[in-house]
Amino acid sequence: MRFTLVFAAFAVAASLSSSPLSAAYAAEAPKRVITLTGSGKATVEPDMATMTAGVITQAKTARDALSANTARMTEVIDAFKAAGVPEMDLQTANFSVQPQYHYERTNNGTKPPVIVGYQVQNQVVVVIRDLSILGQVLDRSVDVGANTISGPHFGIADRQSVLDRAREKAAADALRKAELYAAAFNITLGPILTISEGRVAVPQRRVMARAMMADAAESAPVPIEGGDIDLTAEVSVTWSLAD
Repeated sequence: MRFTLVFAAFAVAASLSSSPLSAAYAAEAPKRVITLTGSGKATVEPDMATMTAGVITQAKTARDALSANTARMTEVIDAFKAAGVPEMDLQTANFSVQPQYHYERTNNGTKPPVIVGYQVQNQVVVVIRDLSILGQVLDRSVDVGANTISGPHFGIADRQSVLDRAREKAAADALRKAELYAAAFNITLGPILTISEGRVAVPQRRVMARAMMADAAESAPVPIEGGDIDLTAEVSVTWSLAD
């Protein structure tokens, strides 16, 4: 009886191996593939810069602090416009009026704070599209009253065309690797199955200007070096392998 059961089990296994379901499973078996990642870099000189300039004023009353700030900030903005910066490239980024407190300690602790004045801050973001005037613009903004400056941050106006160059190099790099491995392992590349873009990096170079020096108004124009900007792209490509 035991021999009969074992034989029956082998018979069932044989019938399953020749069934349509088994054939379909074999047909859906994973294909041989190769997946490689390519990287590309495009290097260009920046053609624009972004900076933030502002004015901080303090006075006994909020009105006096605001009036002084408005007068100086108006001169700063007018200086940018006179240098050729269009109004569309000027945007207020921050405006605040804050009380200034005095804290007095006594033997019994700290007394409640007392308002002793007010501080007004106003900042504007400036886009400079002619880098040849950047140093002069920084100096001039300090001359007319700016006392906070951040940047400049160098960038590229037409980033997409530069990124496309990096993408083309990434694709060529992936193909080069695939052909190298195919020759090394004596295999034949088939059709491309998938293409997936990976990390794309567009860094902005930042330079800290010397415009905040106390004698900036009497010094030579702020030295500015834009350097180069590297834009990088990655792509992952999967090829099928020919039988």
